[in-house]
Amino acid sequence: MIDLIDEKLLPKKLENNLNEKDAIFGKLYGLKISNQEKKDILKKYREYGQLLKKYVTDVSLYLNQAINEEKDILFEGAQGTLLDIDHGTFPYVTSSNPIAGGACIGTGVGPTKIDRVMGITKAYTTRVGRGPFPTEMQGELEESTRQKGGEFGATTGRPRRCGWFDAVLVNYAVRINGMDSMVLTKIDVLSDFDKIKICTSYKYHGETIKEFPVNLEILENCIPVYEEMEGWKGDISQITKYEDLPQQLKEYINRIEELVKTKVAIVSVGPKRNQTIVREKVFK
Repeated sequence: MIDLIDEKLLPKKLENNLNEKDAIFGKLYGLKISNQEKKDILKKYREYGQLLKKYVTDVSLYLNQAINEEKDILFEGAQGTLLDIDHGTFPYVTSSNPIAGGACIGTGVGPTKIDRVMGITKAYTTRVGRGPFPTEMQGELEESTRQKGGEFGATTGRPRRCGWFDAVLVNYAVRINGMDSMVLTKIDVLSDFDKIKICTSYKYHGETIKEFPVNLEILENCIPVYEEMEGWKGDISQITKYEDLPQQLKEYINRIEELVKTKVAIVSVGPKRNQTIVREKVFK
């Protein structure tokens, strides 16, 4: 961004970049970038720089000054633990660190400055694209869950794969991220089920595995071990108090807390703001 808004440096930086790309395009595709195209690119990116200039600052300095002034800062991560390039199910990952530690890497705020880490998980498990998925549902069960939960990629529209809640996986996410509380979302999607399953461990060649395996070959061949719980059939989307939730649902949440050893502080019963139930205030 600094290069983009520096009008003196930008032409030189751009020239170096285009010369490299020119060599690649020439060798591989027989293409050549013309001088006019280079001028057009420079003009376009100078305009981008001027538009963005007022928004560019030293983020680390800005945030640490705010911390010194005792202001509240909320970092929001995207994607998920298993998509982390270092701690995820490589090669089915993204190109960055979406785990909680990535907040320090991306912002220049040191780890000692972060007070709380809240994890967000659905009441069931989803995955986009390929990769191991021990608790994946099959057939009509998966499709109905996908449709009710609106499980389609926000950008691509790709259908997400859906499965039962995987406590082995979430335990791993709790450990890697240092979570001290959780948000449990989309519990309303499970309201049609008579029975609901929770994966408590895996079986691999007859051996019980309770910790998430780092070996992808093992994970791809794990068989989930389930506990079955009673469903809470009925519409819960208008409930605004935790104590008013069906007893079966509260037992489901209690069991998740026991298995992943983390408090579920917030529960959502639908996509709207007023469908969020705060059990425990975790921020100021």
